Amino acid sequence: MTKIYPSKIGLELVIPLALVLGSVSTLMLLNRLWPGIFIMLAVVAFIVHLFLTTSYTIQDGKLEVKSGFLYQSTIAIGSIRQIRETRSPLSSPATSLDRLEIVYNRYDSVILSPKDKQGFIHDLLRLNPSIEVKYRHH
Repeated sequence: MTKIYPSKIGLELVIPLALVLGSVSTLMLLNRLWPGIFIMLAVVAFIVHLFLTTSYTIQDGKLEVKSGFLYQSTIAIGSIRQIRETRSPLSSPATSLDRLEIVYNRYDSVILSPKDKQGFIHDLLRLNPSIEVKYRHH
């Protein structure tokens, strides 16, 4: 079984990024700072690429985490000890603040934001029923 979960794209990250990048780009355009505009276009293209390519694949007993061409990690599903909901703003391969922290091995963890959190958790539990799942209280 191979299942790919795209990352949820959260407006709480998109809107502030768009406002900051849009404001800086507008100032550069008004002041005709062409090198800066080209740099901003590259930054925007990179961020869009990250948002569109962040995904989590369950395959052959492993969880593969990809975010653009910069981040790629493989976690043995059997090593996952806990999944807990979080809204941690820490840098991670997640494009929303509606996140899951995956705790694996002894001290390792990664924060993800699958669009279908329940399906993602269900598929991991099917492969490793000993995973402890902790939900946030709303």
